[in-house]
Amino acid sequence: MFRFAQCDNRVRGAFVFMIPEIEELYQEVILDHSRRPRNFGELPDAAVRVHGDNPACGDEIHLAVKFDAGGGLEDIKFSGHGCAISQASASLMTMKLKGKSRAEVMKMLRAFHDLVTEGTSEAPKALGDLRVMQGVRKFPQRVKCAMLAWRAVEQALEQGVGEATVSTELA
Repeated sequence: MFRFAQCDNRVRGAFVFMIPEIEELYQEVILDHSRRPRNFGELPDAAVRVHGDNPACGDEIHLAVKFDAGGGLEDIKFSGHGCAISQASASLMTMKLKGKSRAEVMKMLRAFHDLVTEGTSEAPKALGDLRVMQGVRKFPQRVKCAMLAWRAVEQALEQGVGEATVSTELA
């Protein structure tokens, strides 16, 4: 299990000071998902499409969602471009949310938001690989990068059908 070093809270790279091997693993996971994102591409029969942007970093995401008969996420894909954190977050998110009910998606959205914004040391196990994003909270501008895809999926659930736009900046 992952253990954070308790000796110090210095920031190193984009991560809270951790045991070096764990920090390296987290960096590798983020880089892998940013270089080879999962669920990247078009979803022709999507019920809703959301364009999201983060003007502060230049991140853009196009999220497409197909709902099942019960309103859950049957399929989810994204395209776009941006920094490693935004792309990795979108990739990890789509892997985790595919096949989940609306209630499960909203629960994970809240848990992920807390993970990247709160100072808690224990990330919920339900987030799985998304826990690699925990160190982002030390960099407020990077929190927007990590949350962009999540804001888009939240908008998709609210919208239900059609197209929408979200931004990390207030209108």
